Amino acid sequence: MHASATTTQSSGATFLRARIGSLLAILPLGIWSVVHIWNNLSAFRGADAWEKSVTSYPHPLAQGITLVVVLLPLALHTVWGIGRLLTARPNNVRYGFYTNLKYALQRLSAIGLLLFLIAHLWLAMIRPRFVEGHAESFANISHEMHFHTPTLIVYIFGVLGLAYHLANGLHTFAMGWGIVESRRALKKLEWVILAFFVILLAMGWSVVYALYAGAT
Repeated sequence: MHASATTTQSSGATFLRARIGSLLAILPLGIWSVVHIWNNLSAFRGADAWEKSVTSYPHPLAQGITLVVVLLPLALHTVWGIGRLLTARPNNVRYGFYTNLKYALQRLSAIGLLLFLIAHLWLAMIRPRFVEGHAESFANISHEMHFHTPTLIVYIFGVLGLAYHLANGLHTFAMGWGIVESRRALKKLEWVILAFFVILLAMGWSVVYALYAGAT
């Protein structure tokens, strides 16, 4: 009886962590990621417009709030995701189903996205703000994108990983929270998620192109 109660409590805690982890992936990380990519599209309007949209804050407090709203959930989601990676294994070798392929790609994109975010945070925030003492400039990021091939490759695949991870995470979120349940609704959701993935990927790669082309 005691073992059964312990197992039930463990299952309940795991379920709660999964719910919190998926919620953090969408609110606020998912929304912020989409808004961040959208703001970066201002690179097509030039250096001043990009710096105003992406790196400028109206008040120091706004920057602090942004760091808390984004980095804290990101850290929590990362810890939860690493736990999932260590305890769950894809079974594609035995079961080559479409859903299992998506599961494996979600895990793979999580690893790639983590490495990309580390590189991005260093290049876009930590080095310029805390090492060099100023906000990231358009000239610096566009120069890195254009003349440093590894940076360009990292951003191309990083955006791809972000688009897939967020799109598939949104699909899992909708099912896990019972927003979509019927088979017909799930089929429609697949097309919505696919469209979201394509649009987000197009936006992200457009930003990469704009930064690449903006180098002087």
